[in-house]
Amino acid sequence: MAAITAAEQGVARVLILEGTPEPLQKVRISGGGRCNVTHACWDPSELISHYPRGSRPLRGPFSRFACGDAVAWFDERGLTLVEEPDGRMFPQQNRSEAVIQCLHRAAAMAGVQLRTRVMVQRVTTSGDAGFVVEGRGLEAPLRARRLMLATGGHPSGRRLAEELGHRVVPPVPSLFSLTLHDKILSACSGIAIDDVGLDLKLGDQRFRQTGRVLITHRGLSGPAMLRLSAFAARALHHSHYKGVLRVDWSAGLGRAGVERRLQQWRQDQPSRTLSASRPFGHLPRRLWHALLAMTGLEAERRWAELPLKAERRLVETLCAQHLEVRGRGPFGEEFVIAGGVDLGDVNLASMESRRCPGLHLAGELLDVDGVTGGFNFQACWSGGWLAGQAVAGALTGSGRTR
Repeated sequence: MAAITAAEQGVARVLILEGTPEPLQKVRISGGGRCNVTHACWDPSELISHYPRGSRPLRGPFSRFACGDAVAWFDERGLTLVEEPDGRMFPQQNRSEAVIQCLHRAAAMAGVQLRTRVMVQRVTTSGDAGFVVEGRGLEAPLRARRLMLATGGHPSGRRLAEELGHRVVPPVPSLFSLTLHDKILSACSGIAIDDVGLDLKLGDQRFRQTGRVLITHRGLSGPAMLRLSAFAARALHHSHYKGVLRVDWSAGLGRAGVERRLQQWRQDQPSRTLSASRPFGHLPRRLWHALLAMTGLEAERRWAELPLKAERRLVETLCAQHLEVRGRGPFGEEFVIAGGVDLGDVNLASMESRRCPGLHLAGELLDVDGVTGGFNFQACWSGGWLAGQAVAGALTGSGRTR
């Protein structure tokens, strides 16, 4: 985005150095190969609420280039984005390759040059002349008047930033599932359920989310769980991914609503067994049976025979089931990294470093991360566009402002 924007604004030579054989691999695999480009969240004030780190500082950048701007930018370059019911936006072709082709096409038309298999290993300043870039795959050092680091979560980018004088917030995983090791619950692997309340207690800190949850053979995942892990990322890291998770399966009924439903069922269906009936239609039968087992209730017991004490235990299981958190999902499952260059070191109006003039930084290299749903890509598009505009303005005087 930054390279294309700068080149389209008249910068004579824009060169991208890519360490891998093929650029945009994270775009390729995102969204299960569909690429969740952005989210239909048009109000910057609402948009920033989806970023556990960097929310308030992002208000300025998003006021200049937010979701609507990204949609229009891609549309002008031949890629139509389609909004899904939950607000996520995907390419009309429903495949990430369409996004990659759009970016490659726009870069080629703007005259951006791309060199792959070049791993930048050292960046030094050269007074008023700008920067000297050295690395594996370069026959000789390169000189640049302006330089941008957009290395994602790769540690090389953080190292380069530190060597250039920046403060780096230590990275920790974000957006991951939690491992619970509850055998009865894991038997429900594959079940997804909406409106689940999650309440995570880590020492004296608590984190809450409500939404769709996916039961896995290890524990819990799904949008609500990923969002919870994002906001609790640092606290989970400090607690070594140990804590207590309280789960509310009642879909908002609450204790009073659940108690009324159970009492009514006892009156209306006294001769039916607990396993043969489901007082809560939103709970899949397999999960209902698992919750009965976790409560210690006999599945063949009749409703009329259910002791009051046992009914109270069932209410507790449905409304506030306590599960022990024993870790996070498998290594490598996490989607993004929380941490990176401290935002205080960056002028977010131009993405230019406050410590190293002429250097711009954007994307996951910064201490900014969003929840799942296209928000991380949006932060990248916004930062890249702002950086491209600033570079063009500095080098040609043609950068637009608005």
